[in-house]
Amino acid sequence: MTDLTSPAPDDLPKALGFLAGGGAATRLILARDWRDHPLGPPEGWPSSFKTALSLLLNSPESMILCWDAEELFFFFNETYFPLLGPRLEWAMGTPMRDVWADAWEQARPIIEDAFAGNSRRFVDLPWRLATDRGAADTWWSFSYSRVLDDHGAKTGLFIFTNETTQRVLADRALTESRAELVRLNADLAQQVAVRTAERDRMWNASPDLMVVVGADGRYLSVNPAWKQILGYDAEQLIGIDALSLVHPDDLPAAVEALAAAQGGTMPTFETRFRHRDGSYRWLQWVAAPGATEVFAIGRHITDAKEAAEQLKRTTEQLSQAQKMEAIGQLTGGVAHDFNNLLTIIRGSVELLRRPDLPPAKRDRYVEAISETAGRAAKLTGQLLAFARRQALTPELLDIGHAVGDIAEMVQTLIGARVALHVEAPADPCLAEVDRSQFETALVNLAINARDAMEGQGKLRLAVSPVAEIPSLRGHHGVSGDFLSVTVTDDGAGISPEALPHIFEPFFTTKGVGKGTGLGLSQVIGFAKQSGGDISVVSEHGLGTSFTLYLPRVAEGRALPQPEDEEHGPADGHGANVLLIEDNEEVGRFATTALNELGYGSMLATNAHDALAMLETDASRFDVVFSDVVMPGMNGVECATRIRRDHPGLPIVLTSGYAHVLAENWQHGFELLHKPYSIEQLSRVLRRAVARSARW
Repeated sequence: MTDLTSPAPDDLPKALGFLAGGGAATRLILARDWRDHPLGPPEGWPSSFKTALSLLLNSPESMILCWDAEELFFFFNETYFPLLGPRLEWAMGTPMRDVWADAWEQARPIIEDAFAGNSRRFVDLPWRLATDRGAADTWWSFSYSRVLDDHGAKTGLFIFTNETTQRVLADRALTESRAELVRLNADLAQQVAVRTAERDRMWNASPDLMVVVGADGRYLSVNPAWKQILGYDAEQLIGIDALSLVHPDDLPAAVEALAAAQGGTMPTFETRFRHRDGSYRWLQWVAAPGATEVFAIGRHITDAKEAAEQLKRTTEQLSQAQKMEAIGQLTGGVAHDFNNLLTIIRGSVELLRRPDLPPAKRDRYVEAISETAGRAAKLTGQLLAFARRQALTPELLDIGHAVGDIAEMVQTLIGARVALHVEAPADPCLAEVDRSQFETALVNLAINARDAMEGQGKLRLAVSPVAEIPSLRGHHGVSGDFLSVTVTDDGAGISPEALPHIFEPFFTTKGVGKGTGLGLSQVIGFAKQSGGDISVVSEHGLGTSFTLYLPRVAEGRALPQPEDEEHGPADGHGANVLLIEDNEEVGRFATTALNELGYGSMLATNAHDALAMLETDASRFDVVFSDVVMPGMNGVECATRIRRDHPGLPIVLTSGYAHVLAENWQHGFELLHKPYSIEQLSRVLRRAVARSARW
C-alpha cells in the first residue's frame, strides 16, 4: 500500500520534474507500474500532458484531469483524495468509466458536450452514487473544459469539482427549520425525540464498542456491545480509568494514542483489552474529540488477527516442506553419485586382493582408484561451492588475461567445430578471486554451451567493467565497481520451464550419464562467495548468455609474481613437523606420508596438547600442519594463538570443509584442501618452510 502520509520526494530526476509539488498525488503516480499502461512510463508522456498534469498537481482546488479523448485516463490532485474513498489506491491512471462506474451513464453526455467545445459549469448537481452502505444521494458543483494537445486536437478534460452535499443538506435543513419555526415549533419536541431515539438505537444496536471518555481519562458512557465483546456491564466500567483494561505491553502506545485523540487527531490504533474472564481481545480503535470528551469506536478484530497468524504459520510450514523436499533431492543426488564412485573403488580393491594379479592389471586398478578419488573430491568441491562453504584461496587476477590464458584449454574442451571468440579490454580488469574456482566456473559454462550447441556453433567470452549488478532472482540490484564475464552461445537455449531451476544442485536437462547437474551450482556458489552473482538470458532455440559478476579491485595493487618452486629441499631432509589431527586414521596416514617425504613428525590429537608441546620446546619444530575442524579449540583458533606466541613458526592448515575458512578466507594461513595427494603435501610444506627462515 502506498504511504500517502510521507511528503513527495524533492529529488525527482529532471525527466519527472513536472510531477514536483504534487505531494501524495505524486507518490501515487510514482507507485504505479506504467510499463504495461497505454500511456507508457511518465518520462515519455507528451509535453502537453505533462503541463496539464503539473497544473493539476499544484492546484489548491479539488481537480481532475482526464487524458485521452477515448479512454479518459483519470488523474487527480491531493485535494481530491477525500472524494475517492476506497478507490484512492487504484484510481490514478484508471479510465474514468471504471473509477466512477456507478455515475458513468450520468456523466457521459456532459463529457461529450464538453469535448464538443461547450465548457459548462454545474452547481449543486444531484448525483446518485453507490457506497459501501448502499446507494446515496449526493450533490456536486462541476466545471468542465476540454484540453488540446500539441497539434490542437482534443485530448482531455479539466474538471474542477467540489462536493456540496453537506451545504445542500444544510440549506435544506435550514429551510425546513425555518418552515418549522413558522409553524412556532409544533413538532419540535417530536423531532427531538425521534433524533434521540435514532441515536439511542445506533448506540444500543451497534456491534462495535462505543465509548465516551471524559477529560480526566475516565469512562463517561459505554454501549451494550461491551457486555457482548468483553463481558462487562456498563456499571462496572463507568468512572474507571480508560486505560485500566489495556494489555501491559500495549500501554505506552495506548497512552500516546489517547493523548493524540484528546489533542484532536488519532490514526487507526490497535490494542488488546482484558476480558472479564482475564483473557485479552484485539480491538481496532478510531476516535474523535468533543468539547472536552473523546468519542471512540472499537472494532473486535481478534478473529482476523488469529486468521492472519494462522496464515503466517501455514506459509512457514509450506516453506519448511519445500526446504525438506530440496534437501531430499540434494541428498538423493549425492548418494547416487557417491555410490557409483564407491562401486568403482570397492570393486578395484577386491580385484587388487587377488593373488598372482599381473602388474599391468594391478596398475590399472590402482589408477582407477586414484581417478575415482579425484572425481569424488571434485564432487565434494562442487557441493561446497554451491553451499558457499568452499575454502577459497583468493589472489589478485587480471580477469581479462586469465580468460585469455584459459582460452586454449576451453577450445580443446569445446572442439574444433565451435568457433571461440575472446574479447577483453586492454586496460587491467583486476579482481581478487580463487583462480582455480574461477577457471572451473568458466569451464563449466563452456561445457554447457558446447552441449547446448551439440558441438557446433559460436562461443563468445567477453570481459568488461560494469557499474552495477542488476536485480536478480528477486534481489535488489547493487551499484558499484564490478567486472562482468559473459559466456554466450548460439545453441538450443533453455526452456522457460527449466530456467528457474538451472542453479539447483543435481538439476540437469541432459540425458542420463551426460551431466551431474552440479556445474551451474558450482558457478553460482563461487560467484556469491566471491561477492558477486550470475545472470542468465536465454531464448529457447536461439541461444543463451550467462554473465558472471565479480567485484573489481582498483588499479594500483601489484599482481603477485609466480613463486620459485625450487626454493627449499626437494624432500623434508629431517625437518620436524608438529601434526595436529583429531582423526586417528588421517593422523596415521599423515604421519606415514611425512616420514616417506623425509620429515620427522610429532602428533597432537587436539589443539590444547599442541600448544602444550610448543610451550615445552617450540624450537624443535620447523612447521605446524593442523586440521581445522576439531572438537574444542578449532585449527584456526589454535593457529592464531601459535602465530601470536611464536610468530616465526610457519603454519599450514588443512580441511575438507570449514565454514570459518569459507566466510573469512584463510585468515592469512597457507591452506591445503582435503583430500590431498602426497605431491601436494610435499609442495605446500616445502613452500611454507622456504618462506620463513628457521626461527
